[in-house]
Amino acid sequence: MSSSANRPGSSGPPRRLRASALISAASSRIRRPRSRYLPPTGLSVPLVTILDPGGEISVDEQRAVMRYAIQQGTGADILFAGGTTGEWNRLDNPQRQIVAQITVDECRQAARRDTRVEAWVGITAHDTAATLANLEHAIAIGADAVVIAPLSIKDAKNPIDFVEREIGGAFERIGRTLPVFLYDNAEIAAIGKAPHLHTREVRRLSQLPWIHGVKVTAGKVVLGNYTRAAAHFKRRGEFAIYPGDAYLIFDLFRPAKGIAGRTRNYWNRYLTRNSLPDGVVAGAANVLPREWQRSWQVCRQSQLPLMERYRGIVERWPTICEFTRNGQTTRLTIACLKAALKDLGICTSDAVAAGTRALEPAERREFLRRFRDLRRRAAATLEPEWLSEAEAWATDVSARPR
Repeated sequence: MSSSANRPGSSGPPRRLRASALISAASSRIRRPRSRYLPPTGLSVPLVTILDPGGEISVDEQRAVMRYAIQQGTGADILFAGGTTGEWNRLDNPQRQIVAQITVDECRQAARRDTRVEAWVGITAHDTAATLANLEHAIAIGADAVVIAPLSIKDAKNPIDFVEREIGGAFERIGRTLPVFLYDNAEIAAIGKAPHLHTREVRRLSQLPWIHGVKVTAGKVVLGNYTRAAAHFKRRGEFAIYPGDAYLIFDLFRPAKGIAGRTRNYWNRYLTRNSLPDGVVAGAANVLPREWQRSWQVCRQSQLPLMERYRGIVERWPTICEFTRNGQTTRLTIACLKAALKDLGICTSDAVAAGTRALEPAERREFLRRFRDLRRRAAATLEPEWLSEAEAWATDVSARPR
């Protein structure tokens, strides 16, 4: 943690200037990257964590899932480990760090095969000490960036102070920085914390030189608030917005046609402050990486006929994960992702962490029926070169150092 000497007293500068003062004091001791970091565009896959029946990380099968997500260069642009889909809040810290290490290593292996994929490591833990330990570990293993959900850290009283003082203090102590992305998801906010970061908080944090964007699991209004907050403090392309509700891209990029289309387009652009996402975070891309990569491409190019074809397939995923329990609809997304990967032959274990809702036997049978039907529909509807290949995971790794 940063020392008390870094904490301005009551006679110090106004609160708005504290971030810049901290940065200035530390700048001579922090090794800066040689070139300006620009956040990548494209598909971010928030990886599931593969566990054996005893609850331990299945290392080889975790690697297989990552290689499947990369699809030899036609899938993920970013592998995001340790997020909500990866059950970060149900793993212990050593497990989080194992997954981080595997992710960085697999991205390095992909680079050796001329496939550039960034390794983003989720460092959020339930307490400050473990979160900072994860940050130091991410720096040590050479992660491309880290992702942090400050509202999910139980003992972090103020998200701004935590990022400025604790993260900034760790960078000063270590002598180097990593790109940091904020993660905002109301479903994982700690009890008693606000569901989302306030606009003023994002505005202030965006001034920090190591903050490069935010992953937002929310609707268009919250997404637009973040865009507006950061617009004046970074040069174009330096602060990226990634929607966690991946299906929003089909509306946000939809071309305006006709009176209804122009009205919808105007409304979307008004809500998002006339700024479109830089990428998309799609949990279903664990299973459908090529389909989601192509969805991103055709949305960016506003190719309406192809947008409709891909939307008709990928939007079925949430529906096939829904079941009725005690008269209520329940979505078992993580369990279904793992069951689908097992069905594809990518892994042999679809165990979920303690606390994650698992599929009942009858639900598993029904889900697999739905999933196989979805794949048949995709094969009949989509471009054949953009159908995910189960064989893409089977890259030879026999020579990899352990």
